[in-house]
This record gives sequence, C-alpha cells and structure tokens, in this order.
Amino acid sequence: MDFSSKPVLVFWELTKACGLACKHCRASAIKTPLPGELTTKEGFRLLEQVAAFGRPYPVLIFTGGDPLMRNDFPELLAYAKNLGIKFAVSPAVTDILTHEKLVEIRDSGATSVSVSLDGACKETHDGIRSVDGTFEKTLETIKHAISIGLNIQVNTTVMRRNVNELAKIFHLIKSLGIKTWEVFFLIKVGRGTKIEELNSDEYESVCNFLYDASMLGMTVRTVEGPFIRRISITRSKEGRYWNSSLYKDLSSELNALNGKQTLATSTIATHGTLDGDGIIFIAHDGDVYPGGFIPIALGNVKSDNLARIYREDPLLKDIRNRKILGDCGVCEFKNDCGGSRARAYASSDNPLGSDPACIKAKIF
Repeated sequence: MDFSSKPVLVFWELTKACGLACKHCRASAIKTPLPGELTTKEGFRLLEQVAAFGRPYPVLIFTGGDPLMRNDFPELLAYAKNLGIKFAVSPAVTDILTHEKLVEIRDSGATSVSVSLDGACKETHDGIRSVDGTFEKTLETIKHAISIGLNIQVNTTVMRRNVNELAKIFHLIKSLGIKTWEVFFLIKVGRGTKIEELNSDEYESVCNFLYDASMLGMTVRTVEGPFIRRISITRSKEGRYWNSSLYKDLSSELNALNGKQTLATSTIATHGTLDGDGIIFIAHDGDVYPGGFIPIALGNVKSDNLARIYREDPLLKDIRNRKILGDCGVCEFKNDCGGSRARAYASSDNPLGSDPACIKAKIF
C-alpha cells in the first residue's frame, strides 16, 4: 500500500478536556481545556486542509480528550460534512453522552462511533477509567447507539490488568452486535507510563488469540501492534504454531464461549498503516505528529500546510521507506509490519528503532 501522497486516517484531538481520568490515557486528559486550542475558524481551516489532500479524502477521526467537551463540536461536524469528508467520532462515555448527543452524531453523517471497553466486568473497566458506573453506562450506550442506527466500534487497550479478560470482552461485545473490535497495545506515554505492559511472549499470545477471534464473524484490528500482520501471514500458511499457557487459556475460553471458528479466513489485514505511513495526528493546539503516541512535533496547522508536512517531512519519509534500525530493520516482515514506531520511540527515544514488543526481536 502506497500512502506517500496522503493518509487514509487523520486524527484530530479537539481538546484535552475529558470527564474521565483513565489510567492509560495518552493525552493525560484533564477536566478543563488547555489554552491554545484551535478556534472554530482555525478548525474550519484544518478541515479544508484535510480536503486539500484530494479525493478520496482521508477519513477524519474526531477524538480527544472528549470531543463533546467543545461547544462548537456540532459546527465542526457540519463543516466536515459540507466539505464531503467522511468522519468518525470517539467520545468518552460520560453523562454528557446523552441520547440527544448520539442522535446529533448520527444525524451529522458520522460513519461510526467508537467507545472504549477495557474490562469484562465493572471492577476492571471502572478501575481503569477511574469513574464508578462507567462500565454499565458503556454497555447501555452501546445498546442504545445500535438501536438508533449508529455503527459502533469497541476499543480495548490491552495491559496486564485486563489481558486475562480478553476472551470474555470479545464474547460480551459480540453478543451486543458489535462488528468491529479495535485492540490497542499499550504505549507508555501520558498517564500510561505508570501502567505495566505485557512482554513480547505475552503480546505474541494475544495476537494469536486475536487471530482466532477474527475468524468468528467480527473485524479485528490492532493499534500499535502491527506485528499481528506477521502472525496473520504465518498462520494462514502454517496453521497454529504458538503454544504458550496464556494463548492456550485465552483460546480455550474463546472456543468455550463462542464455539469453534466459523469463517474460512481471518479478518486480520496482512498490510496496513503505521504512524506517519497512512496516519497523521493533529493535537488540540494544532501541532502535527506522526501519530497520537509519538510526541515529536513536525509543524503546526496554524502556520504550516498539513499536506506538505505529511508528504515532505524527513521522518515520515523514512518511516514510509522503512529506513528502520535494529531487528525491525532486518526483519523479513518489515514492509508488511514495520513495528510500532511509537513503542520504539517510547523505549529508545528513536522512532526508527526496533519494537521491543515483537517476539522477532528475541529471535534475531
């Protein structure tokens, strides 16, 4: 896939404000907005810059913090719609995500809404989200959103605290009618620096479990876990090969709850995006980053051109050309996978370094 001329996904962090205080929050979101947020007029100009990439336009993800915390949120959605930009919304599940807000998002033309579910029970999810009652409200929101015709995606961040609940989470959201599950692999940025992440063996187990889950009628995607593409390629050719106790436990529970695989092929893609390669991120103040988990500012949309930054920035070119160092740089799967550039940066201060979460780093 050639993403050299434009990304497929543009993420805009509308605000740092959020009513939750999640343990792993990338944005270190707070209760009130920070100074310097893009104004409504500057937001309109950003949307015009997204459209300037040309048709087909990148898909725009309105995220945060909580994008609903901005008073001009409906105006921004309307402007994106008028420009012909497809967009999705990633709100926090709080008391301001009401029936009226869900209807407003639906009627705005949003292609999907993503909500987070980080546990199969309230103790785990509410403990991670730091607000009691969030688990039940999330389930109610999912059910209600589906009932009014919204396309709902569930996001889950994997960490040591919830890894043993993944099969139950899958079963729960599948029973609710969810069609897409996006699984985030923890990056130690923001408040996530205090969270215990998995080791490479455990990530390999999770990826093999997700491969199994992807054969049960749900689209499964990962964020900052591109090595699942290697597993998808290998498993499709060689069958099951991972033999850890964690994988066995998750796979056995998956089959017990959902039955054996029913699809002939996995929904896991074997090619895709990386931060800076098909993805670009705009922060609340207009700073442009390769992705939401790489705090390396490349410019600012208030004074720079987004398309120029994306197409011409040397770091982004190096990522797209896979000028990667270490084990990722010599791996046979580097063009399919490429390793998490965010995790490489978090572990080595080098976004072109090797991804320590991948088992292949131990093999070389």
